[in-house]
Amino acid sequence: MSGWFELSKSSDGQFKFVLKAGNGEVVLTSELYKTRASADNGIASVRTNSPLEERYDKKIASNGKFYFNLKAGNHQVIGTSQMYATEQSRDKGIASVKNNGGTETVKDKT
Repeated sequence: MSGWFELSKSSDGQFKFVLKAGNGEVVLTSELYKTRASADNGIASVRTNSPLEERYDKKIASNGKFYFNLKAGNHQVIGTSQMYATEQSRDKGIASVKNNGGTETVKDKT
């Protein structure tokens, strides 16, 4: 089963999306957007940038956990991963975003 995007509204009325893998696990979380159109553009940007290795910024948090940001061509962050215990699990997360980021499926929870 392939992944999907889930679009929702935050408590303050802003929009956000997550990318879920086929097993339902969240692999990427967006920033907050003021408009639905901006969130839709963010999803389109994930579709465009997720296959490109150079768009992944691998990071280590202050607590020693590993995570990554997916960035657009203009270097703006499109989405951020969860925290991972190991570099290997972070790299599997990147592979999952590459595998699922091109999906056309958007589940609208707004």
